[in-house]
Amino acid sequence: MAIRKASRGGVPISDFKHRALVAALAGALAFLTPAYAEEPAPATPPPAAAAAAAKQDAEAPKVAMVPIILARELRDEPLPLSLLDLPPKDLGIAGAKLAITDNNTTGRFMNQEFKLEPIEESDPAKLIQDVVQKVDEGAHFVIVDATPDTLLKLADALKGKEALVINYGAPDDSLREENCRPQIVHTAPTRTMLADALAQYLVWKKWNRWLLVLGPTEQDKLYAEALRRAAKRFGAKIVEERVFTYDSGNRRSDGGFEQVQQQIPTFTQNAPDYDVLVVADEGNLFGEYLPYRTWDARPVAGTAGLVPQSWHPAIELWGGTQFQNRFKRLADRTMRPIDYNAWLAVRMVGEAASRTKSGDYKQLIPYIKGPNFDVAGFKGVGLSLRNWNGQVRQPILVTTPKMLVTVSPQQGFLHQVSELDTLGVDKPETKCKAYTQ
Repeated sequence: MAIRKASRGGVPISDFKHRALVAALAGALAFLTPAYAEEPAPATPPPAAAAAAAKQDAEAPKVAMVPIILARELRDEPLPLSLLDLPPKDLGIAGAKLAITDNNTTGRFMNQEFKLEPIEESDPAKLIQDVVQKVDEGAHFVIVDATPDTLLKLADALKGKEALVINYGAPDDSLREENCRPQIVHTAPTRTMLADALAQYLVWKKWNRWLLVLGPTEQDKLYAEALRRAAKRFGAKIVEERVFTYDSGNRRSDGGFEQVQQQIPTFTQNAPDYDVLVVADEGNLFGEYLPYRTWDARPVAGTAGLVPQSWHPAIELWGGTQFQNRFKRLADRTMRPIDYNAWLAVRMVGEAASRTKSGDYKQLIPYIKGPNFDVAGFKGVGLSLRNWNGQVRQPILVTTPKMLVTVSPQQGFLHQVSELDTLGVDKPETKCKAYTQ
């Protein structure tokens, strides 16, 4: 008996399954084909949409870049008496870096970005040349730690250019007075500011009779002159002056130590009756030997003992703790006065930029030099600029090596404009003719 193949609708079942398989494969190929096919060209947006996108890009706020040049003249300085006083390699630079961070914290919200560009040179001519080149390339703010001679030459080289020089290193009063330049402002306090701050406290304590001891360097003589001026100004009396000579070659040797043990008492005996020994030793070459070694039991003040300065690593008032901690995290050390001066110089630029909402040099400079400018400096009051010599007015801290003792100006020392102007050269006394009086 013949066996017939099964069929569906007259079509053998085997043929039906074959056709179904072919159809399924064709469908799968049709599904996969777009992945291998050439992608279609993107659709061209309508002209109106393209114009709107272009307008949005054009109106997007642009970040204002504000470069700040740090110019540092490297000098060969004698070693200080104490190993604790050896200057770190980033002295001043670390303070400026912290201020850049502070400026950018606010600048992010105002489309402003600040950048620090350090230039360090031992050759003053090369330093000036490099700074001038940076200014010609578009930098407008230069903070400087250099000798007075180099600072003045730099300012004169930048004369007529769009640049502001901020001196954070040199305390010389002459830079603010007879040798002042309109393109320089100063965050470093002057010697007269430091001496006046100390004198106010000594007079307040009724320690009015001073024995003045000074070193032989020109800087020591300038500091001593500031102390003489302060004594006369606030009613103290210098009963005698003595110049201390020293041999720097053996200061740290055993023999040098024994020599000092014998020399200091002998040097300070037979002095007229005095309340305090004030010392002028800016190089820190002998002053630290004086406390506890004088013939008479007297306190020591000036550049050793009780010291006036712009900053101290023990300050906790006015938000100082948080400020100190941020610096220590950044630099892995404590903040020194010159670090603070550099920080303040950079912050002045940042504060002006945030207040004016601009990074344009032509708007920032008039504001910094104007009557409405001040900047917070962790000293309890706003710090502003004296319009007669470009000096930042600020409180001065009077400290021991480890603690804050007081802050000048002291109570009772009054002024018709600002008590801060009892420190340093006041407007009626100035010899500067370059600023608008």
